[in-house]
Amino acid sequence: MKIRLLLTLAGLAIGFALPTVAQQTNTPDPKLRDELVAFFKAFDDAMLNSDAAAVAALYTEDGCYVDPTAGPIYGKKAIEKSYADMFQKTRFTKHMVKLEQYSPHIIGTAGNEAWMTGEWVNTWNAIGPPIPVETK
Repeated sequence: MKIRLLLTLAGLAIGFALPTVAQQTNTPDPKLRDELVAFFKAFDDAMLNSDAAAVAALYTEDGCYVDPTAGPIYGKKAIEKSYADMFQKTRFTKHMVKLEQYSPHIIGTAGNEAWMTGEWVNTWNAIGPPIPVETK
């Protein structure tokens, strides 16, 4: 009876200890963070300069961009065309992505996935005639 109780307690202790040991810290990898900050800086600069080629350069050849109105756009050349078309109608006066202090967060058992939290701000002006907007 005492041996069963002892084994049960040992099993519970191990069961509670393993998830604690397996948890990852909330401190992001500084190298990964620096790379992401540089990536978002390049993206912000390309958007502010209306540089479709610079935006597309941030994608892989088989990348996918999901346009809010057109849906998914596949491939670097198609992505560049989409941004070039948008820059014909829109000028960004502010575009800023800022990661929070403890971002990115590495997730997944392989450690090859991440999620990020932070701020995103953009201000833009339409080019051309005014666009009527109705509210009801």
